[in-house]
Amino acid sequence: MIQLFPESALTQLEFDKVRALLMEHCQSEYGRHKAEKLRVHTKLEFIELELRQTHEYKLIRQSGLYFPNDYVLNLSKDIRLLGIPGSFLGGEQWMQIRRLAENMQSIFRWFDTERRVAYPALSQVIKDTYYEKTIIQLIDEVLDEGGNVRDNASEDLARIRMSLYRKRGELSRVFDRIVRKMKRDGLAADIEESFMNGRRVIAVFAEHKRQVKGILHGESDTRKTSFIEPEETIGLNNDIFELENDERKEVYRILRDLTARLSVYAPLLKTYLEVVGEYDFIRGKARLAIDMDANYPTVVDKAHVQLIRAYHPLLYLYNLRSGKPTIPLNLTLDEQSRILVISGPNAGGKTVSLKTVGLLQLMLQSGLLVTADPDSTFGVFKKLMIHIGDTQSLEFELSTYSAHLVHMKHFMEAANGRTMFFIDELGSGSDPNLGGAFAEVIMEELARKHAYGIVTTHYLNLKVMAGKVPGIINGAMAFDEQRLLPMYQLIVGKPGSSYTFAIAERIGLDKRLIERARTLVDEDQYNLDRLLNRTEQDLRQVEKREKDLNKMLADNARLKKEMETVMDKERHRQQVELQREQNRITDERIAQMKDMERKLKAVVSEWKRTENKEEVMKTLNALLFQQKEKQVTEKRQAAFDEKYVEIGGAVKVGDRVKMRQNRQVGTVSEIRGKKAIVQLGRIPLTVDLGDLTVVEEKPETASSQ
Repeated sequence: MIQLFPESALTQLEFDKVRALLMEHCQSEYGRHKAEKLRVHTKLEFIELELRQTHEYKLIRQSGLYFPNDYVLNLSKDIRLLGIPGSFLGGEQWMQIRRLAENMQSIFRWFDTERRVAYPALSQVIKDTYYEKTIIQLIDEVLDEGGNVRDNASEDLARIRMSLYRKRGELSRVFDRIVRKMKRDGLAADIEESFMNGRRVIAVFAEHKRQVKGILHGESDTRKTSFIEPEETIGLNNDIFELENDERKEVYRILRDLTARLSVYAPLLKTYLEVVGEYDFIRGKARLAIDMDANYPTVVDKAHVQLIRAYHPLLYLYNLRSGKPTIPLNLTLDEQSRILVISGPNAGGKTVSLKTVGLLQLMLQSGLLVTADPDSTFGVFKKLMIHIGDTQSLEFELSTYSAHLVHMKHFMEAANGRTMFFIDELGSGSDPNLGGAFAEVIMEELARKHAYGIVTTHYLNLKVMAGKVPGIINGAMAFDEQRLLPMYQLIVGKPGSSYTFAIAERIGLDKRLIERARTLVDEDQYNLDRLLNRTEQDLRQVEKREKDLNKMLADNARLKKEMETVMDKERHRQQVELQREQNRITDERIAQMKDMERKLKAVVSEWKRTENKEEVMKTLNALLFQQKEKQVTEKRQAAFDEKYVEIGGAVKVGDRVKMRQNRQVGTVSEIRGKKAIVQLGRIPLTVDLGDLTVVEEKPETASSQ
């Protein structure tokens, strides 16, 4: 367990509010109790296991998977009773125990081999237990789905219930006959029949009650109706009453026997209850993490803090409901920069930043996912100390500053290398010069002891000190001087201005008063604050330009990626088209070969069948000639496609043309009516104009020439 100072540290950092939210997400008594007593641990193995379990359950919920931990009833008293010799559990109690065992069966089935590998931390919960199917089997042998003892639970019970069934049937028949007769005689009231004292009785008009033989069991409130057990049914009612008594005794005996037989499983059932409660607690943590948009960071077993886009979880939930953004903070505390001094104007977010770091550290060490980027890194601290707000002590009659010094004394005495401390307004409550001096001494001592922490202050000497003492760094809360509004953004590495005079000027305070105040302030102090003011505003401009530049770079990268995507798609389209053309040509060739094969087979068959071999040879030669002619034509077409492209249009003298018949290319030298003279090299050919197509050389072919 982490050492806390003071005892109210958890409350001051609002950890109690996080616990309350966690309790609301737990459904079982076990889970709520564990959330209420949530502890802050210091063992890395425990912290890692708790974080992994919560993270894995969060992944299950976000992926829409079902995890079978629906059972949330508290059976701790019933299970304790089960372990006591001679105890007795009723049917309804057994049905609840059966549901518990059934839930455990579902959990063990859910964790198959694949899921045990995928969710190792969650499977650790059931590592040291097992599922015992005998529990459900023994209960089912005795009880039905409604929790009633089965007729066949024992031979005596079966006999008793059969006798009851017969007696009740006989009673019903006799009673119905009596009712019909009394209705004919006008003796029965409108109610006709009822049950009183466990006996079946008939409702008779009060003035006729002496006409009915039997036992009077009572009268209505108006005394107009009497309830009489007819004489003929007294014996049957007695028999039924006795059988019902026998049934109750036998049911009690059977349930007591079942309790004795299952009492050996009381410790196992207690473990089952703890397992389903543990899963309910983990589910509560996962639901809280989803609400807060919390993540699983890296954890190291040393003093270290590296927060990336971290924010206060309670502030985030409040802003979420209000529709406001939450400004994250980035912060690193390591061996070289252990203590951060945050300065800046009031209401600028210094205390919120301090509380954010402290609360997230407590949440992490209690096994809760944290509201920070998953790339953040958290160390493990053994002590946490905080001083915040008015610490005036009435009990010891100490002033605010006296109480402040008492706390600081404890800080300096108890701090070590695994201590995290938080001090809000160090040195306040005393004379500025004297308080500032003591504040420097306190800071030096805490730095000497290698403690990690955050300090907020307005003292200029502490801002100067942070730049000189090893291990101490400055930080400032950003402030919009133009609008006089805090920006709630932490900037590490520089001190912040208090903006005292800037705010006074902006609100229109008399310049004479402002100048008078300036004369009362030490010149160096005033110049330093003004320098910090100007530096911060210059930094705002630099950050704005950097943000604009990053946006332009991001837009450029996006456009480049989009262009690459378009080019990749075009290359892919061309490859697909080329592949389709190649496939088409291949299919045509295959069809031609099959056709040739078919014709050759026909020729061979004809050769075998006919005596006129010469005629068959002529057919074969013609077939081979056609095939050769076809290959020549295809070759010419391929040569043409490689060099020329058809453009069509009217044929004119001087045009390059392709002759459709032989696919050769020549130049038109003369046109005579519907004929054209085509010069093929030195050979002139006369060709019909309809058999010519105008072509031109492809650009790449022409340029290569």
